[in-house]
Amino acid sequence: MISKKDWKNIQQVFKAAQKASLHSSIATVDQFGQPSITPIGTVFLNEDQTGYFFDTFTEKLSTNLDQNSKACIQAINSSKWFWLSSLIQGSFTDFPGVRLYVEIGDLRPASREERFAIDRRIQPLQWTKGSQLIWSEFTHVRDIKINEFRWIKYPKMMEHLI
Repeated sequence: MISKKDWKNIQQVFKAAQKASLHSSIATVDQFGQPSITPIGTVFLNEDQTGYFFDTFTEKLSTNLDQNSKACIQAINSSKWFWLSSLIQGSFTDFPGVRLYVEIGDLRPASREERFAIDRRIQPLQWTKGSQLIWSEFTHVRDIKINEFRWIKYPKMMEHLI
């Protein structure tokens, strides 16, 4: 079980990472043992150490999950300001990223609350043509059960965090 303190920090790091890069990456393995990484911009982490993501355009991910529901979700804070200030100071203020080792559930219809959460996330860009083409069909999600986590570490710059 992940401690409450670690879970709150995981949520913060994950949020900062998605804000900076607009996605996280989900790694799965296909039937031949070949890895595949899928960028997903719609991962949400709940308070109870679970999460969900909207699954609309993920043919390879869906096929892989049919074979094996285990995956690794990685979120890296790619903010230039975060990295520049960390490099100048020689120290990170927080972990630069996290890997979540998870089991991903079957596709199901999104709840009203989940649709509201995605609408809030994409609202600043809803007026764009690309947003309307990409994000207008978010209707189904997959639940995420988090089993373990691992911080992205650069030990010499984060002795105070480890």
